[in-house]
Amino acid sequence: LSLKKISEVKLFVIDKSQSQRNISKTTKSFIAKIFGSSRSSLYYQHKLPNKDEILKNQILAIIANNPAYGYRRVALALKIGTRSVRRVMKRFSIRPTKRRVHLRKRRDERNPPALYPNYIKSFCPITPGNVYVGDFTYIKHKNQYIYLATYMDLFTREIVGWSISNKHTKFLVLDALLSAFETTGYKLPKFIHTDQGSEYNCKQYLNFVKYLNISVSMIKKASPWENGYQESFFSNFKTDLGIEFDRFDSIGELVEGIHQQINYHNNIRIHTALKMSPSQFRQKYYQTHTSECQS
Repeated sequence: LSLKKISEVKLFVIDKSQSQRNISKTTKSFIAKIFGSSRSSLYYQHKLPNKDEILKNQILAIIANNPAYGYRRVALALKIGTRSVRRVMKRFSIRPTKRRVHLRKRRDERNPPALYPNYIKSFCPITPGNVYVGDFTYIKHKNQYIYLATYMDLFTREIVGWSISNKHTKFLVLDALLSAFETTGYKLPKFIHTDQGSEYNCKQYLNFVKYLNISVSMIKKASPWENGYQESFFSNFKTDLGIEFDRFDSIGELVEGIHQQINYHNNIRIHTALKMSPSQFRQKYYQTHTSECQS
């Protein structure tokens, strides 16, 4: 029963008992007897509303710095169970910021199928640096576009290489790949997995990757879910960066914001599968595999 309903019932019992017993005051013992409960229960004040208010403020503090956090990431950040966080977020209508726009690369759909199969399908790497997944996206700023290409280490989910340009060409993805090699100390992966876009299907890119003895893996035509790691990253990345990109006064400020957001993804943002940020996961792995770190 709600507190309001209990108060109404109490008043009803008091009125009825006074009329039946013809007394001016009804004792709490009599009321407890009518309810079939102990007298001490009449003094009980439910503590859950106060706890919910405290938890709500804690959740809002987390979401203020991490607007795309759902209840799972909030629970990980607060180091508590997901059930209470989910209940409080639902009660107070607290929702993370989510993007609903999903754009297709229609030009790539007209290209013939690539000759390279998806080697990493149902593949789960057990060490860092074995598989890179790559993709690029565009970011609109006022009346122009800039393009961001990234490579992710599939084991740590860390963005190890990226490049920004005003054109999406083979040089954009090659520059991002070279950036990944520099970041990892030129420890080359065994597989590089991308979509079938013309940037990844050109001779210069393919010849360069093959020259390094890296296996080329590609998704099936019109099957973006086969590179869902990058698709998910870009969706969350744009949410964290801000839905309205015109909040940046210049391209320079936007580029700086992109670099800051990648740093946030790698070092701060909690990944639900890892239960921590990608860099923390990588560091934890090497702490328990010191021989690999020294090699």
